[in-house]
Amino acid sequence: MAEQNLAEKAIQIVNQTLVSEFELDPAAVVPEARMREDLHLDSLDAVDLIVALEKALGVQIPETEAREMRTVGDVHQYVLKMAAERGQ
Repeated sequence: MAEQNLAEKAIQIVNQTLVSEFELDPAAVVPEARMREDLHLDSLDAVDLIVALEKALGVQIPETEAREMRTVGDVHQYVLKMAAERGQ
C-alpha cells in the first residue's frame, strides 16, 4: 500500500509540475505524451522541468538521464526509480 501511495505521489508531482510550470492542459499530461511532439516543450523547457523536479523532489537528475526522457511516462518511471533507490 505504501508503495502505491509513493507511486501515486511521484506521478502527481511530475504531472502537477508540468501543468503549473508550462500551463499545460492536465488532460494532455498522460504517460504516452511526448515532450516535444505532443506537449510542445523545447530544450529550454526540458531544463526548466528538470530544475523544477529537482526542487520538488529534493534530488539531482543527471543530464545523461534527463536526455533519455522523451515521454511523460519516462519521467514517471525515472522518478519512481529514484524514490525506490532512496527507500522512500
